[in-house]
Amino acid sequence: MIKRNMEDKFKELASSRKVVLVTGARQVGKSTFMLNLKEEDRKYITLDDMSLRDLAKNDPKLFLMNYPGKVIIDEVQYAPQLFSYIKMEVDKTNEKGRFWLTGSQKFSLMSNISESLAGRVSILEMASLSYDEKHNIEVKEFNPADIKTNNIDFSNIFEDIFDGGMPEYIADKVNRNQFFEDYIQTYLERDVRQLTQVGDLNRFRKFMVAVAARTGEVLNYNSLAEDADIDATTAKRWLSILEASDIIYLLQPYSNNMLSRAIKSPKIIFMDTGLCAYLCGWSTKETLENSSTSGQFLETYIVSEIIKNMRNSIRKLNYKIYYYRDRDQKEIDLLFEVDGTVYPFEIKKTANPNKSMISNFETLENKKMNVGPGGLLCFYPDVYPLDEKNKSYPISVIF
Repeated sequence: MIKRNMEDKFKELASSRKVVLVTGARQVGKSTFMLNLKEEDRKYITLDDMSLRDLAKNDPKLFLMNYPGKVIIDEVQYAPQLFSYIKMEVDKTNEKGRFWLTGSQKFSLMSNISESLAGRVSILEMASLSYDEKHNIEVKEFNPADIKTNNIDFSNIFEDIFDGGMPEYIADKVNRNQFFEDYIQTYLERDVRQLTQVGDLNRFRKFMVAVAARTGEVLNYNSLAEDADIDATTAKRWLSILEASDIIYLLQPYSNNMLSRAIKSPKIIFMDTGLCAYLCGWSTKETLENSSTSGQFLETYIVSEIIKNMRNSIRKLNYKIYYYRDRDQKEIDLLFEVDGTVYPFEIKKTANPNKSMISNFETLENKKMNVGPGGLLCFYPDVYPLDEKNKSYPISVIF
């Protein structure tokens, strides 16, 4: 069994809140996670069961009467009618952790929960397996202001990038092509059909391929629409589906009043690089590593690992992550904002770091912003000073 790093965070919330919801993409391990933590007296129900789903939708009061004790309701997004009745149930008592919920469609869930369960629910976002989880390494929170080194061997990191982190594939080593093909078909048939009226699922799949090819790139709806043979309005709507399903994360651009030339478009980050590599047609980790898009995949991987780290940790640091790009094409791959201080980082597929690789940091320094020490994340195995303020770090520091 693979231990999930979210476990301590979940237990803390389940002991202090009446309802806990775990969201995330399909097959990232939400149900297994709940079942592994379930007490003997907690009932498990899945709304994948059509008879139970129909009852929950058509008579939510009777549905809950059938399960008066502690309960797990899996795939709760299929019956949003339950939320107002769950509210009435938890308002009758101060019992903590009575309802554990899972759901695969974040945005529709948030809309319904914000109306019905505001102040009564804690929400956790589960992604596919992180590097720490895959390799059974104790999780630590990445702190850009106090970077800790470790002895992790990252020489074969592109194997991790190629494999991704879907628990069933990682644990069972099933046939890769069959696994991802089945995953995509299930996603299209269940989630996409429910979230929107998509008449041609093959065209939506073509759209997914176009998005995957742009991971690590700034979002351009017109270019995306052209490649997918749809209009820009449809591209925008379909991209929101991928974001709602946690297939992608949109990394927001950093801007403030002192950065008037900063662009406003987000950057596309595929949350599971294995799925992304499959959609892009890479058949081996060697072809991916030697491809012209390997830098994009490395950047995507590092950003997604940091997002997973943030989601899994019992957070002590309150930081936000961005990227920066301006109309002069000056770009910084990753910015951490902590208590008003910005920490800039570049991500490079190189083992020969040099100062020129962080030259765009000057854009921030010249604006008299509060800029902390940053650096370069790369394949050089040791910490290496680039100037009096910034350093080169091995990419393993994020694990």
